[in-house]
Amino acid sequence: MARKNPPESMQHHLRQRLNEHARDHWPQLTSVQIRYRAGFAYIDGLLPDGHVQPLCRLRFGGVLHTWGFAIYLASRDGYQDNLLPSGLPMGSPEEALDCACGLYLNNPTAWLTPPTN
Repeated sequence: MARKNPPESMQHHLRQRLNEHARDHWPQLTSVQIRYRAGFAYIDGLLPDGHVQPLCRLRFGGVLHTWGFAIYLASRDGYQDNLLPSGLPMGSPEEALDCACGLYLNNPTAWLTPPTN
């Protein structure tokens, strides 16, 4: 059974959210591009030189604010389900973008979670 993509309005909202987050936190990116296929959102970063960097894949589970996470592995040229820095396999799209950008834009501080005390 094929998974369904999120509704068009949700796709538009996700695109806006991730591009706004990238503008605020990842100035190395010109923009974030999103492709949808079989219930997945494939997130790519557009770099100033025109290079498109695959970053991660989000799995749509029916809720706008919580998505499953898979990191893009350049060594495999594919995606692998993974945990976010929170230790969970799902989270906000912004958490997923930060995790992937931390790896591909060489900023591991993106993986640090603030203390809770």
